[in-house]
Amino acid sequence: MERLKVLVTGGAGYLGCVLVAALLERGHRVRVLDSLLYGGSSLLNVWSHPQFEFIRGDVCDGKCLQSSLNDIEAVVHLAAVVGDLACTHQPELARSVNLDASVALLSESRKAGVSRFVFASTCSNYGKMKNPSQYVDETSALKPLSLYAETKVVAERAILDSAGRNALCTTSLRLATLFGVSPRMRFDLTANDFTLNMLAKKRLVVYGEQFWRPYVHVRDAALAILCVLDTPIEKVKNQVFNVGSTDQNYQKRHLVELIRPYAPDAVVEYVHKEEDPRDYRVSFAKIKGVLGFEITRTVSDGICEIIGLINNKVIQDFEDTRYHN
Repeated sequence: MERLKVLVTGGAGYLGCVLVAALLERGHRVRVLDSLLYGGSSLLNVWSHPQFEFIRGDVCDGKCLQSSLNDIEAVVHLAAVVGDLACTHQPELARSVNLDASVALLSESRKAGVSRFVFASTCSNYGKMKNPSQYVDETSALKPLSLYAETKVVAERAILDSAGRNALCTTSLRLATLFGVSPRMRFDLTANDFTLNMLAKKRLVVYGEQFWRPYVHVRDAALAILCVLDTPIEKVKNQVFNVGSTDQNYQKRHLVELIRPYAPDAVVEYVHKEEDPRDYRVSFAKIKGVLGFEITRTVSDGICEIIGLINNKVIQDFEDTRYHN
């Protein structure tokens, strides 16, 4: 395994802090660029590591991007306004961060002689599948139904279209919906949110229980990024990989059924929706076949993690804004 000096944008975030720790454990040198919108406590466990560096800054700041890329060999671009609600509330910021800053970072990475550029995209790009009985894959048409997905689709295309211009190896990872425990905890992600509401609040309202989503544990998402960085360039250059496992596609009602044994007295109200929201079942055969990647944790495992947090009162102020994007 090649030891790299890696820049992780958004390295203090839900996925970023997990990835940073994993990179350091593998022997890589890591520099984090983050504005610390949700604080920096998630990095305390790596702060004194001799191979760790931190730059507090905004990915929209061109000068900051240039300085953060000094001596960097690989970039993992996670910084974004994440999720439909966050993007809807701040549309101009979402376009600036998710699209403009991503393209600018790619350009600066090319100028700086970076060899690898890994872009965190999303399975939300698929929007709504034509046939609910089939799976979409990396060759399927993209039909973004939200501003978040729209910005990711455009940025992804710009990044992949640039691959043939020089030696920079670009790889786009379309992540399934994340879940599980992270040092920068989030309770606004579907599986985490459902577990919290059913167990701690004893009530859950589910909109569109029939719609499909794929799910992947935050630590498995980090492992997939490590897998890409460890793979020879010729296998991952200008490639797109869905990140997750085909057997971890669930309808929302399935999540309720998985949680129900732990919260038998929770009241669940289903609000049926027929309009055109996201609805997609995703195949993850490519990442398994090409990279040999397999998940280590299921949705059921993640639910048990959240239950442990709640029952042991590790976190009690669930409504604190730091746990929600």
